[in-house]
Amino acid sequence: MPTLTSTTTMHILTTTTTTTTTKPTVAFTTPPNYATRLSHLLTLKSITPLWCPTITTEPTPQTLSSLALHLSPHSLSLLSAIAFPSRTAITAFSTVSLSLTTPLLPPREDTFIIAALGKDVELIDSTFLLNFCGDDNSRVNVLVPTIATPSGLVQLLGTGRGRKVLCPVPRVVGLEEPPVVPDFLRELEASGWVPIRVDAYETRWLGPTCGKGVVELSEGGLLDAMVFTSSGEVEGLLKSLREFGWDWEMVRRRWPHLMVAAHGPVTAAGAERLGVNVDVVSARSDSFQGVVDAVEAKLRGLDSSCM
Repeated sequence: MPTLTSTTTMHILTTTTTTTTTKPTVAFTTPPNYATRLSHLLTLKSITPLWCPTITTEPTPQTLSSLALHLSPHSLSLLSAIAFPSRTAITAFSTVSLSLTTPLLPPREDTFIIAALGKDVELIDSTFLLNFCGDDNSRVNVLVPTIATPSGLVQLLGTGRGRKVLCPVPRVVGLEEPPVVPDFLRELEASGWVPIRVDAYETRWLGPTCGKGVVELSEGGLLDAMVFTSSGEVEGLLKSLREFGWDWEMVRRRWPHLMVAAHGPVTAAGAERLGVNVDVVSARSDSFQGVVDAVEAKLRGLDSSCM
């Protein structure tokens, strides 16, 4: 497995692959729970990954307790669906289920819906389903939208007809809540669902010094591209850069050919809203492979349908 080597707040995720100076260098700002996966994919493309995390996304005792209240037999009996807009939401759900009596789902006649995005559905495995509904998987219908966005979830869920859907979402700390969650809840309401919001985990800014690695890299380091996988990462970086007297224009002046890549259209829209122009948007937002392929194609000067 890759290991983390810290250089202030910029980290080189090293693997057994030998790094040479001819490889392009790509910085990325993902939270720790996603960093190893994205770094590995970049390394496989002969790209040197530099990790500069700006946020964390993880459950807390408070959010887990809040989520547990919604997983009691009485609460679940009032629900028709659960819509997971992130991988961390599924992880929080699974963590809570370990402390509760299983199977969680009480007896019912209709089918319960579980919806998740892209590769996140890998976490809804046999163990997850056993804890949720026991041996009878026919009681649950797992939905995965073709387009891995919250709007894609809403479209796949269809008309709610007044049914309730549990939405485990993040509580944002230290940053402004991006519009993606409020928009998701509004779209569900517009489709006739009654969304039940629960803060299942925290998205937390890593603080004033989290952008220090980017600033220090400016003293001679080469940077070919930067990858963002959420708008929270973008805001976290910009907020930290301001602590050092920097802004995004200074980043562009230091590396005029820097390519900015976004993991999916939601992240791209959030970055643009914050004043960070995006050069490459992955057409496949179901996994990090899409944005890595798009970055490689752009860096190598290849044609790509992912751009």
